[in-house]
Amino acid sequence: MEKIIVTGGNPLRGTVQISGSKNSALPIIAATLLTGEPCVIRGVPNLSDIQFMCDILKWLSVKVTHHKADGVVEVAAKHPLGVAPYELVRKMRASVCLLGPLLGRLHNCKVSLPGGCVIGDRPIDQHIKGLKRLGAEVVVENGYVHARCHELTGADVFMGGRFGSTVLGTANMIMAAVLAKGTTSIEGAACEPEIEDLCNFLTSMGAKIKGGGSHIIEIEGVEQLHGADHTVIPDRIEAGTFMAAAAITGGDLEIKGARAEHLHAVRDKLEEAGVTITRNNGTIRVTSNGDLKPVDVITMPYPGFPTDMQAQMSALMTVTPGISVITEKVFPNRFMHISEMARLGADCALEGSSAIVKGVKHLSGAPVMASDLRASAGLVLAGLTAEGETEVNRIYHVDRGYERIDQKLRAVGAKIERVAE
Repeated sequence: MEKIIVTGGNPLRGTVQISGSKNSALPIIAATLLTGEPCVIRGVPNLSDIQFMCDILKWLSVKVTHHKADGVVEVAAKHPLGVAPYELVRKMRASVCLLGPLLGRLHNCKVSLPGGCVIGDRPIDQHIKGLKRLGAEVVVENGYVHARCHELTGADVFMGGRFGSTVLGTANMIMAAVLAKGTTSIEGAACEPEIEDLCNFLTSMGAKIKGGGSHIIEIEGVEQLHGADHTVIPDRIEAGTFMAAAAITGGDLEIKGARAEHLHAVRDKLEEAGVTITRNNGTIRVTSNGDLKPVDVITMPYPGFPTDMQAQMSALMTVTPGISVITEKVFPNRFMHISEMARLGADCALEGSSAIVKGVKHLSGAPVMASDLRASAGLVLAGLTAEGETEVNRIYHVDRGYERIDQKLRAVGAKIERVAE
């Protein structure tokens, strides 16, 4: 076990290179199960979640070569098995996106339910409903989702849920539908850039998809797909995290590789908070003089403010004069980081699905415990501005979604180190 020690007070200055998107890479790697031909995925970040997905595919008798230093994953799924066991699936929520491609390719599969999640209830009822619309028989028993069919048939499917469109559910439907007979229309589809990236990959494999990245996606099924070579999009949440890091430290960061068009909502709120953001030749520059203003944030499905940036924005507001309200509309219980930030001296109170944050002059370093991936990033950001040392424990959470975050921060002036517990 390791932990991160952050000594706050250093403004971040310099250049940060953004890695490829974890949330794009995971379903795209799963989508390679749809063909027996070799696929090459580039720009893949070296993260524990990526390794978990590669391990699951290997267990399914798929040939996987992960070139970690080069960010390349090579997959050849000639004869995949159709059962994904709990021992592997439990490690990562996103492994549920194996359901669509395994059913589409094999017409018979069993995938373990992924289990609970610390950020709140994340049911897969929309996944199951959609697959049934395509003609699959789906049974949940003994902790597994067992889906089978003689063939999948295109249909009209609505994917909207209580808290908006489901991203992984949309991904599963797309991957199941590309080999279905006839035309599938997915209404209420998730619009996230990661869904558009998946559609682009599948199109390069020979799929016929229209509307990827919109609320209506139309898919004309084909008999088979072929191999493809694809580079995943940059990680917009990593980029947003470093934008918030520049803001909270009063720094000046050049963020390279990020796509500004994926970050409109984050940019809007940071500028409202008094942060200066400019674009130049594909680089986003974020500067802050420390004169911050309170903002109200409501998380929403894309293109709204991302729930995966809520903890980082909460951290920024803890040291922003005035009162800010952070409302969580995607995962209403996603506030476990608030009690940990209070250990650093933050003045926060929860009221239902909102956090009321009163900015303080400064935070004070203390030991804190990461509860999930984005909470851990928020705590690291809080540590960057706190006086003294902040000890962030359970950092295996942060390693799920941030490639070498401590090294990247140290390279732009942060006093941060990773040590064994």
